[in-house]
Amino acid sequence: MEKQRIAVLASGSGSNAEEILRHFEGSALAEVVWVGCNRPEAQAGVYGRTRALGLETTPIQADQLKDGTVLKMLRLARADWVVLAGFLLRIPVEMVRDFQGSMINIHPSLLPLFGGKGMYGMHVHRAVKAAGAEESGMTIHWVTEEYDEGDVIFQASCAVKPDDEPEQIAQKVAQLEHRYFARTIDALIRDAVAQTSLQHE
Repeated sequence: MEKQRIAVLASGSGSNAEEILRHFEGSALAEVVWVGCNRPEAQAGVYGRTRALGLETTPIQADQLKDGTVLKMLRLARADWVVLAGFLLRIPVEMVRDFQGSMINIHPSLLPLFGGKGMYGMHVHRAVKAAGAEESGMTIHWVTEEYDEGDVIFQASCAVKPDDEPEQIAQKVAQLEHRYFARTIDALIRDAVAQTSLQHE
């Protein structure tokens, strides 16, 4: 069986992208073949993180996402899976359709709470704090045309103490993301590969 090919889209520090690359290093199941980022290197740590692991991050522009250039890049990379790891731009309909059932996103709250347009990064953790929520967490879900509305694949939660500041909430959520995101991707790919081989028997 050929290895499944994963493409990752990121917008920031790239800590989740790094965890995914490390997880699939030496894996017989899948490998990360392409990483794209919509911010220049001076504004995003993902470039340095992937370079240290032997993979250059490709800079992409918002208009390239809209005009289909990024979709062409993904096809050229022969990506089987697309993983959004802190990627802040809306995915165009054509791309969602092209990777139906193989494009996933991670969100730093327990969706449907604290999701939707403008809810990303510290905005989410500040909103959790402002709401006086007693727990937060992260959600891995399928990507649809709307922000944060795809079916939930996996959630993990953490307690929020009354004296936790947004930065502390962010830290707790990031730990959950790093613990579970790559593992969940791995399980999804295993499941899909098993289904495919069943169909071919």
